[in-house]
Amino acid sequence: MKITAAITGVGGYVPDYVLNNEELSHMVDTTDEWIVEHTGIKERRILKGEGQGVSVMGAKAVQQLLEKTNTSPDEIDLVITPTVTADMPFPATSCIICDKVGIKNAFAFDINAGCSGFLYGLNVAKQFIETGARKKVIVVANEKMSSVTDYTDRKTCPLFGDAAAAVLVEPNYDGFGIQDVILQSDGFGRQYLYQKAGGSVCPPSEETIRNKEHFIYQDGNSVYKAAVLNMSRVADEIIARNNLSADQINYFISHQANLRIIDSIRNRMKLEQEKVLINIHKYGNTSAVSVPLVMWDFEKQFKKGDNIIIATFGAGFTWGAMFYKWAY
Repeated sequence: MKITAAITGVGGYVPDYVLNNEELSHMVDTTDEWIVEHTGIKERRILKGEGQGVSVMGAKAVQQLLEKTNTSPDEIDLVITPTVTADMPFPATSCIICDKVGIKNAFAFDINAGCSGFLYGLNVAKQFIETGARKKVIVVANEKMSSVTDYTDRKTCPLFGDAAAAVLVEPNYDGFGIQDVILQSDGFGRQYLYQKAGGSVCPPSEETIRNKEHFIYQDGNSVYKAAVLNMSRVADEIIARNNLSADQINYFISHQANLRIIDSIRNRMKLEQEKVLINIHKYGNTSAVSVPLVMWDFEKQFKKGDNIIIATFGAGFTWGAMFYKWAY
């Protein structure tokens, strides 16, 4: 009997603090109207407090997931954590989350694939589930994008927010879950979206801090064009090779980076507006968290057997698409 990897529950967490466009307009030279027109973002959540890293949010998302699915921490045998804003360079944030929620029987590691991290992590989980090597896998994406955002840079500071979301992945024997995946990357994009300092090439120093080299750098036009082109291409490819028509697609989940990017891809796919799930207006770009955060937001709307197309694009460049059949 064929085993497929299926999501059996979704947990999430967003910080209480809401940074809206009005407040942002007092920090940099921008307006609510400009931000909404160019990005679709109205507000974003920010994790406040001394010593609060992504694992704080990730642990809350995992705890909620365990409770919702009535799963004991002892049952989990693998934890995968996509993030670009880890608590620290090492140990892995996944290990810290495991300790915080009492997961003792799993091995755990992080994935850095930018905003495509969740899709990459879900595909790794798929391999372990389909081979029978693991039975209960958690993929928990968490990002504290505010920690690498320069709030004096009007081009990037309106874009990003903090959040975490986790899914439980288990074997399915009825054909639901992950049907097909395409993952790609091309290092040419590394010059357009990166954090310069903090790694081994450019370790932290007084100079790197003074020059603001620990914040996100983004060439917006180049990233925009590459995101639309590559997400559209892999979405079209996965639809074509699974013989899906627009009518057969129940929902489309795109990485929530920019509403104009999402609309461009929707138009190319010829999908009705109501099939495209969007929460960027509430949370901004939460990097690897954006796709599972949409799942968390719209979970009650999904029906067993719904055909969902997912597309992501992130730093690297990394991008991918998935054909997913909702399992519950």
